[in-house]
Parts: sequence; C-alpha cells; structure tokens
Amino acid sequence: MKRFPAFATIVACVLGTLAVARGQQPVFRGTGDAVRVFVTVTDGDGRLVTTLMRDHFEVRDEGKPQPITLFDNTPQPIRLIVMLDVSASMEGNLPLLRAATEQLYARLRRDDRMRIGTFGRDVVIGPWLTRNVDEALGNELPDAIAPDALTPLWRAIDEAMDAFEDDGDARRAILVLSDGKDSGPLFRQRVVSQVEVIDRARRDDVMVYGVGMRSRGARARQPGIGPGGLQAALTADLPDPGLARVAEEAGGGYLEIGFGQDLGTAFARVADELHSQYLIGFDPPKRDGKVHDIDVRLSQKGLKARSRKSYTAPK
Repeated sequence: MKRFPAFATIVACVLGTLAVARGQQPVFRGTGDAVRVFVTVTDGDGRLVTTLMRDHFEVRDEGKPQPITLFDNTPQPIRLIVMLDVSASMEGNLPLLRAATEQLYARLRRDDRMRIGTFGRDVVIGPWLTRNVDEALGNELPDAIAPDALTPLWRAIDEAMDAFEDDGDARRAILVLSDGKDSGPLFRQRVVSQVEVIDRARRDDVMVYGVGMRSRGARARQPGIGPGGLQAALTADLPDPGLARVAEEAGGGYLEIGFGQDLGTAFARVADELHSQYLIGFDPPKRDGKVHDIDVRLSQKGLKARSRKSYTAPK
C-alpha cells in the first residue's frame, strides 16, 4: 500500500513526458476553488494560435500576478445556446439564419451540445440538440416574422442563461445574433438591463459571443429634428452597441456583419474559437465575495489574448 503513491507519481511523469513528445502540453489541475479563465489567442492577422505553453501566460488579479495552478489546451466540451433575432427588421433573413446555424452545427464535436432560441414577440428556447439540426431549426425558427415583433435583447440573453443545466465543468457559451437595439421593458414582463446581463455572466461564468448586422427591414426611418434626430436616423439600423460590451466583458468576441458578408463563416468561427481556447486558472488571493478585475497577458509579442475581464471571488 505504501508503494502506490510513488508508482502513481512515476506513471504521471511518464504520461507527461509522452504528452510533450506528441507536442501536447501536460494538463495541470488546481484546487476546486480555482478561478477558471478561457483564453482565445490570435496573431496579428487574426488567426488562432493554439501551440502556446503555460509559461507563455501571465494572469493578474487586481494588477498582481498570480501563480497559474490550472492549464489545459485540449478542446473542452461546450454547451452552446444560439439566440437568433426574429424581430420585424429581420424579415427576409430566415433562410440566412438557417444556413448559418447549419454551418455552426457542422463544426460541433461529439461531446458538444447546442440549443437554438429565438427572440422577437417572445423569447423561445428549444431543447438540447445533439443530432438533427434540421428538425430543430424547423421547430424553433418561425415560418414568418410578425411586423410588430420587437427586440428583447437583454431578456433573451438572461433567459438563455436560465436554460443551462448543471453539467459539471462543461463550458457554457451563448451566441447572439441581432440587428437592432434592445426594445426595453414591456408591460408585465421582467425588466432586464445590460448591466444585469454582464453581472450575471460574470457570476455564472458564461461566455457571450455577439454577431451584429444592419437591419434590412423595408420600412425607412425619417430623420427627426436637429442634430440628435439626424444622429438617431443614421444609427437606427445599427445593432445595439451594448452587445459588443457584453461580449467583451464576458470573454467572448463580437463581430459586425455588413451587407454581402457571410454570416455562416462568422458562426463557424465561433465554434472554431471555442475548440481552440486555453483553459487557465489560479487560486483566488482573497475570498471576499467582491468583484475582481483580471488581466491575461502573453510573453510573446505580436499576439493578442482575449478573455473575461472580471470574476466574483468566493466568500
């Protein structure tokens, strides 16, 4: 019985050596209280970089470097909820949404799972999807969009976070496509703000990706009176700028699609990123229950790290 720990240590060393020999990094696991941070690394041309080692990273909590106790660069199982805007301004875009979601689904791995949701007149989220994307899209995407459908953007993201199940350490991510600004609170519906969405994503450790596109609705807006009215008219068909802020704070990414650009490529890029991220972690230096700013830095010049900006420390 006394020999088992030593034998286990030898086996671990051998496995670590084999991993290095294959070009993979050994996985370092920290304590259960470790703060998990998923990091996307890109080069100057925006290409994903997946060959870095633990020593290439530095993580700071409130400006102070922290020892990295968790490092893993193998693909992690993902639980992805895709929220599609079906407000009135998205009329005519249903085939585009269907094709893009199919491309995204084709990028998923066997251990990934995805849900499809829509938001317009209401927020609707379908069951977890593992195989038949055509059936799911047929059930979740409407055949037509109501001319008075609004854009409950923040409520849609909040309800998507409600839809996650307790699934161990699987990564939770939300991909939101929208072409409009949040329509604000409605009578007899719970009010959700952009700030509340950011706070909850931080608290629940949910990554948010945003894809914005210009409205293509048939109705043109007339400019109002004065500079403010003109500015409102010029930005009326632009997506909500708060979506980019939510995505940045929650560690995902934001991309704006112009006319003629491929939405499917943008969706597929999100899946590729989720499968190419580094998982790093550190033990929280203070268990004070407060929000802490974190910053991930790289030792190699010319590379960019993207991750969530903060976390809530345990008590």
